[in-house]
Amino acid sequence: MLDIEDTDHAGVRLLQLSGRLDTNTSTVFDRHCSERVGLDARVAVDLDGVDYVSSAGLRVFLMLAKKLQKGGGALVLCGLAPAVREVFDIAGFSRILTLVADRDAALAQLR
Repeated sequence: MLDIEDTDHAGVRLLQLSGRLDTNTSTVFDRHCSERVGLDARVAVDLDGVDYVSSAGLRVFLMLAKKLQKGGGALVLCGLAPAVREVFDIAGFSRILTLVADRDAALAQLR
């Protein structure tokens, strides 16, 4: 199961996720982003409540980052638990996506 809380913080879209981002739930997250996140959006994704990310979840982050970069937007991920951070590191995503420690740092970077 995956819960998505979607709020605006002074022009920065904050997506706070909780649960698992796996093969089943990554389609929910992908659909949410496709329907509600504009090409030029500045997006912070808070993963503090996420305890598992599969390759399908990584794919959604990569596609979202490419979409935003192409449209002039930006993506910052924050709050990665050590096990989730390890998945990003092993897959090489920590080198191609912007990862910061917490929500405040993500919002500050996007303002």
